Amino acid sequence: MAYEPPTHTVERSLRATTGAKIIAGVDEVGRGAWAGPVTVCAAVTGLRRPPVGLTDSKLLTVKRRTALATELRTWVTAYALGHASSEEIDERGMTAALRLAAVRALESLPVRPDAVILDGKHDYLGAPWLVRTVIKGDQSCVSVAAASVIAKVYRDEKMAELGVDHADFGFAANAGYPSPVHKAALAERGPTPYHRLSWAYLDALPRWRHLKKARLWAEGGVPGSEGQLGFDF
Repeated sequence: MAYEPPTHTVERSLRATTGAKIIAGVDEVGRGAWAGPVTVCAAVTGLRRPPVGLTDSKLLTVKRRTALATELRTWVTAYALGHASSEEIDERGMTAALRLAAVRALESLPVRPDAVILDGKHDYLGAPWLVRTVIKGDQSCVSVAAASVIAKVYRDEKMAELGVDHADFGFAANAGYPSPVHKAALAERGPTPYHRLSWAYLDALPRWRHLKKARLWAEGGVPGSEGQLGFDF
């Protein structure tokens, strides 16, 4: 299935309406996983023609996505990654964890962006950042698509590393999302040190329910924050 390639339309609009010169596209991966960090990439691309085939990371094969990420790391003007651990997700909730990871990424860029394009409809960054949210920005905006691919490949590789000592969970294949292999291992062996323990999946595991952490943060916010569903495979 063919997809329309991303463009610089939003980047050009921000330049024209706000005077922003440095614009970072921001995307996350790992929001719906049951284990592992949430990872955010901030990518600055300028207005150059993107690599052929660039689109939302979820629409690419593993082979193509991995090759494209290697190309993007040298093609982008700058990029940086930020993470929030499973412990920070449990302590703060997903919305706050996303903001933490995004700020870490943005503040790690060599130059502070004048504006940020955030994938989705929820602005989890807020002041003092100048934010433009774009639904399906990872398909339509060059900088967000680049951030999507870089973040996805990095986190998948990191989850494979974390899974070396927990082979039954299949992290190399499922990246911490609730696949059948993951669910079976969780029921049999219980959570690893990388699992999010405030999430609702533990309610369905009587043997391990006592490990669930009480939430100290408000309900609501970003979809998927209750850990019921997995996204971004």
